Amino acid sequence: DRNTASRLSVTASAVDDVLYSAFGQRIVSTIFTETNQYRVILEAKVDSIETPQQLGTLNLKTGSGAPTPLSAVATVREQLAPLQITHVAQYPAATVGFDTAHGVSLGKAVDSIRQAAKDIGMPASVTMTFLGASGAYEKSLSNQLWLILAAVVCVYIVLGVLYESYIHPLTILSTLPSAGVGALLALMLTGNDLGVIGIIGIILLIGIVKKNAIMMIDFAIDAERHQGKTPLEAIHQAALLRFRPILMTTLAALFAAVPLMLGFGEGAELRRPLGLAIFGGLIVSQVLTLFTTPVIYLAFDRVGQRFRRKPGSEVVA
Repeated sequence: DRNTASRLSVTASAVDDVLYSAFGQRIVSTIFTETNQYRVILEAKVDSIETPQQLGTLNLKTGSGAPTPLSAVATVREQLAPLQITHVAQYPAATVGFDTAHGVSLGKAVDSIRQAAKDIGMPASVTMTFLGASGAYEKSLSNQLWLILAAVVCVYIVLGVLYESYIHPLTILSTLPSAGVGALLALMLTGNDLGVIGIIGIILLIGIVKKNAIMMIDFAIDAERHQGKTPLEAIHQAALLRFRPILMTTLAALFAAVPLMLGFGEGAELRRPLGLAIFGGLIVSQVLTLFTTPVIYLAFDRVGQRFRRKPGSEVVA
């Protein structure tokens, strides 16, 4: 009875202290002898409290210092209670575990659980948090965008150093959107979500797909610098001569992704989005980049010529 306890200036810690003195291991003194030492432990008399109802006879000290029985502020009753109460961030929590069914990825299971929570209409006072592998999965998703951005920036810096240009690396990186679209389409058509494994496949595509543009751009730049060809002639010759190597390397990577995409057995559902992302990204990028890379190369070359043109350099006839 919190109202009565407050009126008598009895706190919950005082009740706990009395119960610990009666049934705990409170050491009140130590007796030393020549050969040993003995601890004096305070406890209630064994035959004085034999039933739970007799707990009310224990005396508490009120705020005025006068004793009062425990029965004045508390009632003893028996009821079922959990053996353990879990807390998360100081709030009571109930732990519900789950295992994914055969052929179901962890990301799809997490999304299904969130949708089920919305369907049953949980009150606003109840929150749901994923822990363990599911929690690590959700945290990893929040960092994947930064990983993709960091990969693109690193590729741009390396290509800029190799080609000694700010423009040509952009031409090579222009092949990446088509690969991303192809990966997303492959995952969407097969009913797979864009999870961590799918994003890893997109990151791998950043390194695989750009080799198509590198083969053409590298040949075109060399033809411009050493053979004196115009940008149009150089990129046209590069597209013709590099078509077979581009097709061979793309097919090699494409067939390497087929076992991942069609794999069976233990853990196949985990690897399948990786193969689908690589397969779809390579197909779409192979079809588009052969046509778009020369156009983008010429467009960026014109932009570069405008920036390289100095004021007053025009010749007036």
